[in-house]
Amino acid sequence: MPEQKYYIRTYREQFNTHRFSGFQISFRETDLWIGVNPDSFREEMKDCVLSRIKELRENLDKYINKEPLFAKSLEPFQPSENAPSEAKEMALASAKAGIGPLAAVAALFAREAGKTILQNFPVKELVIENGGDIFASLKNNMVLSIFAGDSPLSEKIGIEIPGETGKLGICTSAGTVGPSFSYGQADAVMVICKNILVADSLATAIGNEVKAPGDIEKALELSEKYPEIKSALIICKDKLGIRGEFQLKSLK
Repeated sequence: MPEQKYYIRTYREQFNTHRFSGFQISFRETDLWIGVNPDSFREEMKDCVLSRIKELRENLDKYINKEPLFAKSLEPFQPSENAPSEAKEMALASAKAGIGPLAAVAALFAREAGKTILQNFPVKELVIENGGDIFASLKNNMVLSIFAGDSPLSEKIGIEIPGETGKLGICTSAGTVGPSFSYGQADAVMVICKNILVADSLATAIGNEVKAPGDIEKALELSEKYPEIKSALIICKDKLGIRGEFQLKSLK
């Protein structure tokens, strides 16, 4: 299997700085970019989010030390009864996709950071990105560019997310970009669901099916089996496919 490439996250610079005041929170493997509407930004957000991320990581580490198969399994895994509720959520979401629970970990941290801000600050709009997985709460439409590594389509196209859709998970998996494990060779598989943990898991599962551009159609057919998916987009080399509610946009 070809080695995945790691790219410095310059795609974070694509977020509109007039619309979002952005800051980063990092702790161990977690590297969050957080954007809120400028008049809602408060410096205290940083410590508030960092505290929650540390707490969540500590709780998951303690659990995994007791039940290490949770982190190692590439197939659905049933946590013990006394597992943290977040671990049970990860297992449930990933089981829907037929893969291991750690597939949903990036989405979990993005969602918990978002919930922490929304519960503690009067924010109008919020975007949190964690390794290609986005937790969003929008009031107005947003066109999100698609980063797809060396594909000639990378950052040349976007998908328009309607405002007033409530909280959304917008998750991207790739077989050629980044450190995450994938059996496939897609440059980008984006899945959008209301539940970000489900979106993260399904993006991984669908991405596993794309070994070449000719696999895009069957992967989109697979996505049709999941009513939770609001939109799915796949890029492999110079080819793309899309289905669902949201519109594709050409970017200059």
